[in-house]
Amino acid sequence: MQTLPVSIVAAFALTLGTSAAESTAKISEVHLCCKGCVTGVEKAVSKVPDAKAEVDQHGGTVTLRGPDAATVQQAADALVAGGYFGKVSQGDVKLANETGGKGEKVKSLKIEGAHLCCDNCVQAVGRATASVSGVKAHTATKRAKSFEVTGDFNDKELMTALQKEGLTGRIVK
Repeated sequence: MQTLPVSIVAAFALTLGTSAAESTAKISEVHLCCKGCVTGVEKAVSKVPDAKAEVDQHGGTVTLRGPDAATVQQAADALVAGGYFGKVSQGDVKLANETGGKGEKVKSLKIEGAHLCCDNCVQAVGRATASVSGVKAHTATKRAKSFEVTGDFNDKELMTALQKEGLTGRIVK
């Protein structure tokens, strides 16, 4: 007769332990201007088994969930690889910041991997480039896989400005 209550307590404890092990991270200030951006985030994170992304388009936040911290970190890495960036406002994940910017003055550079699903994404690139001293022009267009930036500017400052807009990419040599 006492075996049943012990089994129930053990099952309940196991359930609590499993749900307590779930890990989350909230990333704010992500560029989420449209349904295409939301879909892009969901698609990027779906590449990580057992990871989920809850996207609040109007709030500009992405909450990543997974069974453990390693899965959530992989989801954060996938988010950045998808061309998105933001600030970690909750959780212990680190957003990869390896854009290739070295803090050097350049006349032009090519950036690949930024999420550019629509004209609003392109406008975000325009705001980023306009905020960097010495940038003259960019060639970003809707759905482009890469774009060029020209002028006489600091490469790292440009990539930081792009990330402040909630996007990211990598400098191609």
